[in-house]
Amino acid sequence: MSTDESRTARVLTDAAALGSAAASAFARRLTVALGGEERTRVIIVLAAILGLSGADAATVGASASELRAGLHITNTDIGLLVAVSSLVGAVASLPFGVLADRVRRTRVLGATIVLWGGAMLWSATATSFGELLWTRLFLGAVTASAGPMVASLVGDWFGSWERGRIYGVILAGEYLGAGVGFAVTGNISLLSWRAAFVILALPAFALAVIVWRLREPERGGQGVLASDLGPPPPEAVAQADGGSQVTDAQRLAQEHGLEPDPELVVDAKTARRMGLVSATRYVLHVRTNVVLIAASACGYYFLAGLQTFGLEFSKEQYRIDQPLASTLLLVVGGGALAGVLFGGSVGDWLLKRGRLNARVITPAVAAAATFVLFIPAIFTRDAVTAVPYLTAAAFFLGAQNPPLDAARLDIMPPLLWGRAEAVRTLLRPSPT
Repeated sequence: MSTDESRTARVLTDAAALGSAAASAFARRLTVALGGEERTRVIIVLAAILGLSGADAATVGASASELRAGLHITNTDIGLLVAVSSLVGAVASLPFGVLADRVRRTRVLGATIVLWGGAMLWSATATSFGELLWTRLFLGAVTASAGPMVASLVGDWFGSWERGRIYGVILAGEYLGAGVGFAVTGNISLLSWRAAFVILALPAFALAVIVWRLREPERGGQGVLASDLGPPPPEAVAQADGGSQVTDAQRLAQEHGLEPDPELVVDAKTARRMGLVSATRYVLHVRTNVVLIAASACGYYFLAGLQTFGLEFSKEQYRIDQPLASTLLLVVGGGALAGVLFGGSVGDWLLKRGRLNARVITPAVAAAATFVLFIPAIFTRDAVTAVPYLTAAAFFLGAQNPPLDAARLDIMPPLLWGRAEAVRTLLRPSPT
């Protein structure tokens, strides 16, 4: 081996060692920040589940040009692929919501994730638009398990005082998944859109095994995963009727003299016995929950549109090529990622300091900022000018959902969390 080759080998070895040390340090910091190894493992797995779904949606949008050329379809057809998946998923979420409240959730999730991977592989073999449409229908049906199962598990694994922050980390997985869809599988689709779907499918099978082995938490919103950072606030361990914890929002409401509607108070036995129709009727009679559903739907509607058509919009609006458009969306996605981590933590922080409406005010302010910041980004034709506005708008767009998701767990009975999330998914509009 020559001197130059030896020097190059040493440089590569040192770089690999440095990268390994950096990764280990990051893993240790993340474990400390999230409160322990088991908590970190659970949060990362839940984030990966949403990330897989986000990567799939983004891959369809990022592969739009190649799908149009390969299958001789139009942008309308691309939108239809996403729309049918969303609509079927919305309907399929209802039975999964019932299962989330009544069976072992980790096993159902593990089994459906295997089906996700199979559906993605099936997508890669499609030879016509009709066949690809059928694969999206099936994929939408099996991915519908994620929403109700994840919401119910978050409520039972983590205490009410920290759910906004935890939800922020978990939802960050969806944004990271979308980034993978744009930057990795989207660029792979330039060579072959079929390869993009295959590469996306492979991690699903490993994720299914990990989910299957997770410990099923006890029901009732107890927050069974204790944090290494210290015990929960003393007031957070107060128990309500039925054994569930009194959330911070419920405690503050009691301190302010606010009483729940007697007609909407249900005990654990009643909640467990509710059928799908009666549970849906109950969920929609809680007016606060209906408002939260509408607010959350608006944010997800816009996010889904960005995932599907963000790449195409960037190329046409700012007259740039696909690699540059992918880079632009990654920068914007970084803003959204920061926002989703920020929003949940701020909502928790304000709630702990006595602001009863903290998890409502936080997304309301963020939504107003999102609207204002997107206006100049839409009307400008210059990518450099648009990036700061788009990034800031994406930051506030991401900040909306973690506190809203945590608020829904605050106000709904724990044994109805799965069905309540399924109803929300059903009422959430399609992105196209």
